Amino acid sequence: MASLSVSTDIQRCLPTVFGCGGDGMKLLRGFLWLLGFQLLGHAVVELLSLPVSHAMAGLLLLLAWLLVKRRLNESVATASQALIPLLAMLIMPGVVGVFFVIDEFAGHWTAVMVALGVGTFLSVLTTLWLMLRFMPKEADSGDERGRLS
Repeated sequence: MASLSVSTDIQRCLPTVFGCGGDGMKLLRGFLWLLGFQLLGHAVVELLSLPVSHAMAGLLLLLAWLLVKRRLNESVATASQALIPLLAMLIMPGVVGVFFVIDEFAGHWTAVMVALGVGTFLSVLTTLWLMLRFMPKEADSGDERGRLS
């Protein structure tokens, strides 16, 4: 007779799979929060007939919720940290899907290339700005070393 329940098995196995230490249930709660916002985004897009993807609407609703609360939910943070290493794999289905509609891009390669170039430039600029804003400032260690020797 098995002495471990299913929930205990999940608590024991998930931390090793996702590398989240002993936060298996916090990880599951975070995934449920993320899934809930995606489903809420789906409902909003369908009800209002918005020209936005369901997942993007869910992300915008999550952003609005986080801005209203003015603090990060630990469960959402744990789930987000677990998903970061899988980001390339999560983007892959969309990239592969382009090959099925490649004929529709036949006359629009210039626009596609400009959009990719501008998008890449803006994302690099945004990343730089966020790093400069949120990374801890280091003292000029080169000047201090010169004075000490």
